[in-house]
Amino acid sequence: MINIYVGNLPWGSSEDDLRAAFEAYGEVSSAKIITDRESGRSRGFGFVEMPDKGSAEAAIQALNETDFQGRNLRVNEARPREDRPRGPRQF
Repeated sequence: MINIYVGNLPWGSSEDDLRAAFEAYGEVSSAKIITDRESGRSRGFGFVEMPDKGSAEAAIQALNETDFQGRNLRVNEARPREDRPRGPRQF
């Protein structure tokens, strides 16, 4: 399973829009737009999961820096959460 980060999403995009864009390149397991916990509004990025590595790589190559509903997407393979520092840094 390949997890793909999709950034610079238009505020009005739906998860169905996101899924449709990636389904042109292969099977999509899930498409999720991250929303603000308080307001419920889109935070402008999301994640798409594709089971096939080849399809995922093709989608990343084809969709990165392309126009999607008026904004240029930033698309790359998502890094696992463990790679990110957690909470305030301890010095």
